[in-house]
Amino acid sequence: MNFKMSISENIKEIKSKLPENVTLIAVSKTKPVSDLMQAYEAGQHVFGENKIQEMEAKWKEMPKDVEWHMIGHVQRNKVKYMAPFVSLIHAVDSLKLLREINKQAEKNDRVIDCLLQIKIAREDTKFGMTETDAMDVLASEEIKSFQHIRIVGFMGMSSFTDNKAQVTAEFQKLKTYYDSLQQKYGFTILSMGMSGDYLLAIEHGSNMVRVGSAIFGARNYS
Repeated sequence: MNFKMSISENIKEIKSKLPENVTLIAVSKTKPVSDLMQAYEAGQHVFGENKIQEMEAKWKEMPKDVEWHMIGHVQRNKVKYMAPFVSLIHAVDSLKLLREINKQAEKNDRVIDCLLQIKIAREDTKFGMTETDAMDVLASEEIKSFQHIRIVGFMGMSSFTDNKAQVTAEFQKLKTYYDSLQQKYGFTILSMGMSGDYLLAIEHGSNMVRVGSAIFGARNYS
């Protein structure tokens, strides 16, 4: 069977395993709009991209009821391209970035939801704040003046490893941190889990999962 013919089946199978409170983000980076439309027609209207200009191009082509999530590392000079339409920015890792998002959101007369990315993985290649960094941001006087962003929770990426105990510990650590601040800051989203570990992430409190290859097949980076 051609993998593309089963995108809708993949989505239905994944959604059948998700609790009602968990949001599925179809990670569509490198995939053509034709693939995204198969997912859309199967009822999937939330998509995640990791490159702003690729996401902008797809936004222009896709139906306007699609919800776009920026899940990759964000360069401040590119925030302006997604500010008119992005629904949620997952990988916010500095006060400087929040400042720029607020500025561009104001220009577009919008309030943009953001997640602080907390580094839970052991790999140096993964971005994210320490818990101390996040506390400094949340407690800063400047952030209270930002009228065009809303910090709605945390995002974390586990280590790329087959060691289930390690990944479990990473997810549990972030869930504990999230729980400690959730009421004070009114958080509603804990984004953890990808194609290989989303069920484990849900077991440990994730209510938003980012699934790509399990929906669309292997990515083409050529």
